[in-house]
Formats: sequence, structure tokens, C-alpha cells
Amino acid sequence: MEGRPARYWHRLPDGRIQCDLCPRFCRLQDGQRGLCFVRARRHDGLVLTTWGRSSGFCIDPIEKKPLYHFLPGTPVLSFGTAGCNLTCKFCQNWDISKARAWDRLTNTATPETIATAALATGCRSVAFTYNDPVIFLEYAIDVAAACRARGLRTVAVSAGYITPEPRAELFRWMDVANIDLKGFSESFYRRLCAGALQPVLETLAYIHRETDCWLEVTTLLIPGENDSPAEIEALCRWFLDTLGPDVPLHFTAFHPDWKLRDRPPTPARTLIEARRIARAAGLRHVYTGNVHDPSGQSTWCHVCGALLIGREGYVLDGWNLTPDARCASCATRCAGVFETQPGGWGARRVPVRIERYVQTESNAPVSSPA
Repeated sequence: MEGRPARYWHRLPDGRIQCDLCPRFCRLQDGQRGLCFVRARRHDGLVLTTWGRSSGFCIDPIEKKPLYHFLPGTPVLSFGTAGCNLTCKFCQNWDISKARAWDRLTNTATPETIATAALATGCRSVAFTYNDPVIFLEYAIDVAAACRARGLRTVAVSAGYITPEPRAELFRWMDVANIDLKGFSESFYRRLCAGALQPVLETLAYIHRETDCWLEVTTLLIPGENDSPAEIEALCRWFLDTLGPDVPLHFTAFHPDWKLRDRPPTPARTLIEARRIARAAGLRHVYTGNVHDPSGQSTWCHVCGALLIGREGYVLDGWNLTPDARCASCATRCAGVFETQPGGWGARRVPVRIERYVQTESNAPVSSPA
């Protein structure tokens, strides 16, 4: 079993090792792996078996993460590894996050290679996505350090299922995070994710209150499971009280997948109603996703109602922010991380052959993606 030494574990009196990274607290004999599959006991320690190994690299629009208030229109170099520390029956990246075969990990890359590739392809940031960076924390932090040294931002797309000490270390290195708030009941997390809600709420509160990391939140609405008006209202009340009115909230549409194929796709009207409820509760930036709804995917001034950023899918088709990110009509500041002009990447998704950049780590950016 290969791997790099992992952090956050301790030895139990009975000789087992307990992983302390996430609230599962997996207890392992020699040779056993945690539920995430990528953190494993080797002799008298814990290793991360996927350090430097990826399921593939792509350049995505930053809006796909989804992130709407962070460098709009710019490209982000995205990658993930294998495994996950939740077992969501509705997982829509299950072929990656549920992978148990190492032939899924077809790319190897050092942190320096990833930073080089991002610069060379014109990306403004690197995203840990497709599966959860929590489970490959050591690798994610090493990549983030290499990116920060070169002026690149880093993005965590995560379920936020992590314990306090590693949470503080991970998000200290992240510039932006989109956290999946999968539902708003312990029952939902227990039945469909084999997890718990409270640690996720604690992660959201921690990022917002204790870090400089820009935060956006996504909730996938599943018919008959977490889409009732009462649950959405409760979520929005907690959201406003804990995270305030300016943190963007994305409601996205479910489609049948993995082990939850007996539910229909989420109707657009459900997302539109959820957005109405959230805005009525006082949230200023609420979006719909995975449906055709240009109004619900655009950014509007919360004071005068003017269009600030128009979106059609992942394409920006309107920009009415001043260079200092204020409404061009009434000068109200729009919360987020913006530059004087939007990027022009559009909706393209471009695979990247990471091995092309291994030999150019000490050089300036050399090429564009092919």
C-alpha cells in the first residue's frame, strides 16, 4: 500500500488507530482503510493513498462550481481524486467519489506541476472538486501552498464534513469555498448520506466567522426529501441568522442517479419557489441551477433591483458593475471577490494533459490547453 503520511489520528488502547479527520472517526487495524477508502492504516501510522494521484484535470468556468461572486467569467483548473467520506445515495459524481479501483486515478501530479499547468493555461484558480478535498487534505494543502506562491487562488468544493482542528488548517489555505448543505434535517443526512447535519453547520459558521475564505453554499433539492417549503424556510432562517444576507445560496436541480433513481428530476418551479422563499427571508443573492432560468441565475442589486451580472447558463451576457464592484445604477457594493472586468472564458470545458507540464515547472507559462 503506497501513500504519504497523513495527519489527524491517534492510537487507541486496543491497538487500533483512530482517524480524527472527519466525524466518522474510523478505527483501523493494520491494512484497513477508512470509509473514505483513501486514508489507510499502514503499520503504526495513517497514510493518504491518493497523494499526487488524480482522476483527471479539466479547465471549467468558475460558475460551474457553482461560484457566482468569485472572479466571474474566469477559468479554473479542476481536479479530484477518488473516494468520499459520505455515502450520498444521490451522488452525481459517483463514478469518481465512489471509485474503489485505482485505474480511475490515471493522472499523477506534484503540487508544483499543478500550479505550473494552471498558470500555463491561463487559469486564475485551482479547484479541488469532483470528490471532497477533506479526504485528501494533505495533498490539497500542498497544492494550495504551491498555488499561493505563484499568485493563484484555490477553491474547495466540499460537503464540509470535517472535525474542528483539520477544518481550521484546510480553510486557512483556501481562498473560496462552495459547501454543499445537502438538507436541513438530521434525518436526511442519516438516511441518505450516512452522516450528520451538525458538523456541516459548524463548518459553515466557522468559514464565515473565522476565515477570510469567500463562501457560497449549494443545496440540491430532491423531490419528496428536502424540498418542502417548511424545510426550506427553516434553512433560510438559520442561514440568515448565522451567515448573514450576503452569502450566496444556490438551489440546484436533482436528476436520478447512483442509488436514488426512484425520484423524478426536480421541477424548475420547485427551485423558483425555493428562491422566492429565500429572498423573502432576507437573503440577497439566491440562485437556481441545473434548470433554464436566466433570471434566477443572474445577479441583481438588492437595493435598486438593477441587473448586475447577467447569466445564460455558464455564459455571462451582462455586466453592470463599476470597477470597484458597485451597482452602476445606485453605487451599492456587491459582496464578493471581483475584478474591474469579468473574464471571457464562457461555458467551455477543456481537458488538460497534466503530464505536459512536468518538465516546465521552473519556467514561465508556456502554452495554452489543447
